Amino acid sequence: MKKLLSVCLSALLAVTALAGCAAPSGSDMVKIGVVQYMDHPSLDTIRDSFKAKLTELGYQDGVNCSVEYKSAGGDATTQNSIVQTFAGDQKDVIVAIATPTAQAAASVSDKIPVVFSAVSDPVGAGLVQSLEKPEGNITGTSDEIQVEKILTLALEYNPNLKKLGFIYNTSEANSITNLNKAKAFCEDNGIELIESAVTNTNEVQQAAQVLASKVEAIFAPNDNTVASAMPVLANAAIQAKIPVYCGADSMVNDGGFATIGINYESLGQETAVMVDQILKGTKPADIPVKVFKTDLQTIVNEETAKAIGIEVKE
Repeated sequence: MKKLLSVCLSALLAVTALAGCAAPSGSDMVKIGVVQYMDHPSLDTIRDSFKAKLTELGYQDGVNCSVEYKSAGGDATTQNSIVQTFAGDQKDVIVAIATPTAQAAASVSDKIPVVFSAVSDPVGAGLVQSLEKPEGNITGTSDEIQVEKILTLALEYNPNLKKLGFIYNTSEANSITNLNKAKAFCEDNGIELIESAVTNTNEVQQAAQVLASKVEAIFAPNDNTVASAMPVLANAAIQAKIPVYCGADSMVNDGGFATIGINYESLGQETAVMVDQILKGTKPADIPVKVFKTDLQTIVNEETAKAIGIEVKE
C-alpha cells in the first residue's frame, strides 16, 4: 500500500537538461500567467509538475517564453487583482490553479484563453457548459473527488459509523459539490452528517476541536482552506482518536488518515499539455476537460493510524 506521493525531483531538474530545446512552433516569446489560489502541497505539486512538463515541451522561461507565477494567498481580492494584471499584460494564456482562481480568471476569458487545473466540478462552478465540449475560451483539468469511494473506505475501517463530520469553506464551490455527494452517501447508509463551516484558516482549529467531539470520523474534501490548515485538523482528530478521511493525498501527508485519489503530479502535467495545444493554435473549446478519475490509489498515513489505534488493512 502506498503511503505518500511526492513530486519527482528529476522532473524539476529538467530545465538544465533541456536548455537547448527549440522554441515552440509558431511562437517567439509567448507570455504565460499562472495564478494559484494559495500555497499548500496539492496545489504546489500541480504548479511544480506544470513547470517541469512545460520545460519538457520546449518552453524555456526567459528564452522563448515568459512565465509569471503568482499566489493569491487565499484572498479573493488578491486573486482578482492578479487576473486583471495578467489581462492588462496581454498574456497569451492564463493558467488558474484551484476553483476560486479559475472562476476569477473566467472573467477575462473573452480576451485571453484560460486553462484551469484542480477544479472538482467545472460545470457546477460555471466554468464550462460541458466537459466534452467546453464551448467557451476556457478548458482544463479536473480533480473530481471520488466521494463515494472514500466514504466506502471509511465504512471498511469504521463499519459502525453513525456520525460523520464534514469540514469545509462555504465559499468554495468545489466543497459544496462534495458536500452534496457526501449527504447523498450518508442518507443511503444511515449516517448522520454533521457540518462545520469555516471562512478562513484561523477558524479551522476551533471548528475541528468542536467537530471531533461530536463525531466518529471526519471527511475533509479537497477544500483549499482546510487543506492549508490540515496539520491543525489532523492534530485535533488525533487527540480525539478519530480518523480524518481526505480528498487529496497531500492532506494524508499532513496527518490525515486515508484517501482514495489521484496523482496531482499528473494533473499538472496534463495542464501543461493543454497550454501547449492552445499556444500552437488549438481553441480551448475544442479541448475536452480532462477528468482524472481512473488509476486511483489508496493512500494511508501509517503514523496517524498508529496514533489513533487503527490497524491498516492490506
